[in-house]
Amino acid sequence: MKPKQTDHIPYYTYYIDLVEQNTIMDALVAGKKSISEFIKDIPTDKSDYAYADKKWTIKQVLNHIIDTERIMSYRALCFSRGEKQLLPAFDENTYAANSNLKNTDLKLLLQEFEAVREASILLFKQLSDKELAIKGMTGLGEVTVLSIGFMACGHALHHINVIQERYLP
Repeated sequence: MKPKQTDHIPYYTYYIDLVEQNTIMDALVAGKKSISEFIKDIPTDKSDYAYADKKWTIKQVLNHIIDTERIMSYRALCFSRGEKQLLPAFDENTYAANSNLKNTDLKLLLQEFEAVREASILLFKQLSDKELAIKGMTGLGEVTVLSIGFMACGHALHHINVIQERYLP
């Protein structure tokens, strides 16, 4: 079942609402398939394209999706295992600025996305309903493990939509 509004901070709502599936496993698996297919269809000559000055390239956007999913999965792992410490927010622009993507191509980013998403699938597959309901504190506020999973799925979908609309019209 999708998270309730009370399970997460308002910031997560937009992303969670992008997810069509009603279970976290369905969302993770469907997202892996659709996003992988989308990445395979991106023309190689567009990988370093940015639609405007000071905007990320397609490779940077894909890398951001991967970085964010790693961070979200780490948070889900921490809270499901009983972590009580505040987990800090992260500055995606700093991450992007410090990501060396010169030796990276779309095929490698596809492999990395699929590996990270598969790790997320395996993590969430083992979590019970009780563990999915555990709340933890992030730099933005309190969220459940389930909300974190749906947020990661919706976040990836959001950026795929941005690539479709602004980079590959």
